Amino acid sequence: MRGSAGWERRVQLGAHPLAYPLVRALARVGPVVRVPRVGVVVSDAALAREVLTDPAAFAKTGPGSPAALWTPVVGPSVLLNMEGPGHAALRRALAGLFTPAAVAALCARVAGPDCAALRDRLAAGEPVDLVPVAQRLAGAVIAGLVGLDARDAAGPAFAAATAVTSMVRLARPQLTPRQVARGRAALEAITAPATRAYRDGDPATVPGRMRALGLTEHEARGAVAAFALTGTETVVSFVPRLVALLHDTGWLATVAADRSRADAAVDEALRVTVPSPVMLRRVAAPARIGTVGVAPGDRVVIATVSAARALGGFDPDRPHPPELRRLWFGAGPHFCLGMPLATAQARLVLDAVLDAHLARPLRITRRRVARRVLIPGYRELVVHGA
Repeated sequence: MRGSAGWERRVQLGAHPLAYPLVRALARVGPVVRVPRVGVVVSDAALAREVLTDPAAFAKTGPGSPAALWTPVVGPSVLLNMEGPGHAALRRALAGLFTPAAVAALCARVAGPDCAALRDRLAAGEPVDLVPVAQRLAGAVIAGLVGLDARDAAGPAFAAATAVTSMVRLARPQLTPRQVARGRAALEAITAPATRAYRDGDPATVPGRMRALGLTEHEARGAVAAFALTGTETVVSFVPRLVALLHDTGWLATVAADRSRADAAVDEALRVTVPSPVMLRRVAAPARIGTVGVAPGDRVVIATVSAARALGGFDPDRPHPPELRRLWFGAGPHFCLGMPLATAQARLVLDAVLDAHLARPLRITRRRVARRVLIPGYRELVVHGA
């Protein structure tokens, strides 16, 4: 099995050896398929966008929804498990933390020195495993975002997130009481220190913004947990896969020579790697998805990985059709608030790699896929200057 497509398939199968083949096979059956014990599986980009942009009929709350999975662990007021005016108000309150200028400043402050060191190590010919680099980066950035010391909290932030997400399975609509207790205990290491950020009321942090909005200290700690869950593994998965895709397809040299193509390369790599391979919704009102009727209580499984992969192989020169554009970050009122932060982190590492590649052409000398993880990724990806 060779090339980027081969390695990406290995990455997906390493994470979900049964669920990934099932989801991809269902896309070949039809755009909308009802599967016993799983739900109504949607594999078409246009239909997926219709579901995501209709929160009145397809909700994130209730049995079988994301809220049923996460609320027992992180609490009720953390964006990813909210609907309606409360969700909109909290999203508005936090939006200022995720502007392009804000995320660029945050990343430069907490991750800039590490990325400069990465560039220098690679340019000097030192082999570097990009997985721990991405782990430190993601943990440090999330720590800085929620008001923790990035130097001390980077490791605990990533460890806490993986401890919880490792328990999640597609066929498991909610965590058991024992798993909930384990998840809360794992997240305590990062949520407890966030209490000081809440009490300080610093508007440059998530807890400080939530305090200004009138939410409780307990709710702010839950938000810190939620941002750790959603903001670490996605970046840790994507950054090594981005570099691997560019390397395997021959695009690394092209983008290094013409940095204006970097944003398109990142967007296309996001499409191929699909940060959220599956999204869940609960039917809240009678509706239709394509030709399939759904009733309140039905679980909808949006196979984002199938919708995105339908466009074909990795090609940064090919534009994304409107129905697919950034679908892996969601759509409608729940479009990922942290998207600018995730892409800013990816660009910071990519720029360091591209700079090093100009000084000393890089090659991947060793890689292993991660197994039984929620977000597919590499366990090890060693890059070495020739």
